[in-house]
Amino acid sequence: MRLTLGVHPVREALRAGRPLDKVLIAKGASNPRIQEIIDLCRTLSIPVRFESRETLDRASNHAAHQGVVAFGTTQDYVEFDAVLPNARLLVVLDGIEDPHNLGAIIRTAHAAGANAVIVPERRAAPLTETVAKAAAGALAHIPVARITNVVRTLEQLKQNRFWIYGLDERGPELYDRVEFATPSAIVLGAEGKGLHQLVKKHCDVLVRIPMSGPVSSLNVSVAAGIVLFEWRKRAGSE
Repeated sequence: MRLTLGVHPVREALRAGRPLDKVLIAKGASNPRIQEIIDLCRTLSIPVRFESRETLDRASNHAAHQGVVAFGTTQDYVEFDAVLPNARLLVVLDGIEDPHNLGAIIRTAHAAGANAVIVPERRAAPLTETVAKAAAGALAHIPVARITNVVRTLEQLKQNRFWIYGLDERGPELYDRVEFATPSAIVLGAEGKGLHQLVKKHCDVLVRIPMSGPVSSLNVSVAAGIVLFEWRKRAGSE
């Protein structure tokens, strides 16, 4: 059974109509956002229980919950083929293992207008409560598809007329000068390692973010935001 923790993630899950079994509210918790969650649960006929904070601490395994814990059995991932029709932007992750980065990328991808985030089965962070918390509710609104092999997925995307843009600190093209075609797939590599060599070879264009100073790269979630919103500014407005 999957947990959703925190006021904003639970509220967004309810707004998106995700199936939840029940919601726990800490006794004494009272503010407009908590009341909105209670009202949404009543509207959707989802049981609400008011429990002690100690009970919520145990239920969340002592993770931060802001006095709200939701229990759900919803499917974490969607099928890859289900995200292809009509997609204009997909974000492909080549081994993001930090759950905070994964959650931040999911949040940014949703905000930039991406249609889905694609993650591999191996060498990737699973969709845990930490990811949901970092995504700040975006998991309820953007599908995440899990694949077995990034290279084969890129080949399939090319067969579906996607242009593949890999983010690489040594890429020959600047992110704000490259011509983005649609549909697009933006590929982001692992923390500290970047894209695997075989993944690089399957990208149509490798782009970089120019840096000043001795630090050669950005945190992957920050870099994702820069490139995805550049895509939104130009290709996304077409």
